[in-house]
Amino acid sequence: MTTPWPPRRTARPAPREPVDPARIGRRVVRRRAKGMDTSAVAAALEDARFDARQNSRFEDLADDVRGRAELAEWERLDQLLAAAPAGTVYNPDTDPVVQDELAAEAEAAAAADREAAVREAQRIAARADELQALCELSTLEQTEPRDGDEAARDELTRRAGGYVQADVDAWLAHALAAHLGHYRDPAACEAAAGLLPLPVLAHAALLAELVRLVPGVDMDQLAFAARLAIAEPEAVGDLAALLARARSGAS
Repeated sequence: MTTPWPPRRTARPAPREPVDPARIGRRVVRRRAKGMDTSAVAAALEDARFDARQNSRFEDLADDVRGRAELAEWERLDQLLAAAPAGTVYNPDTDPVVQDELAAEAEAAAAADREAAVREAQRIAARADELQALCELSTLEQTEPRDGDEAARDELTRRAGGYVQADVDAWLAHALAAHLGHYRDPAACEAAAGLLPLPVLAHAALLAELVRLVPGVDMDQLAFAARLAIAEPEAVGDLAALLARARSGAS
């Protein structure tokens, strides 16, 4: 069967992490220092001190956060190697300060992920409640879908033990076929193939082709499409693909 839309997901860009000049400075020093022995680190420390003295003469460089962080890190590494056995070279993988920072960053990231997941679950649950209320008020058709409504549909399905209201599926299929709401974005239509079940996708594909075949047709006259899609989704998908090929050949 030819699927109505390619099963391609559009990844959302991750939020950018705030720039931390001090953190960047420390990481630069650690990369440079990797493999250095005591004398090499001491020489690098002297260079950093020289640069700091030079920068202090210029007003625009006097408050160089990164530069101060780099100097402080060289000083720490100098002390670390001075206390280590002779011949020791610096390795950030065995630096307890670095490892503690990495562990703290990992925990902070995990906590942020958990908090984001809770917020997303709450948002989905609230939207599912809203869709349920719209169904009960018979006003769902007056609402355009928005990004994330596929997840709200799944939440309604979970709550009902595998059953979701037929009108929610029909509403999403109609919106997908007519490119309403967030489905105006072609990327959202493509992503729908990985977010909605086959009967909804087949229903949407058949609706789209029937509306092109019979311009101006009332959607109420196409209610049979939903029943067909529920009963034989693959066959309906094949029919929609066949109609699309016939239309392309006719044009």
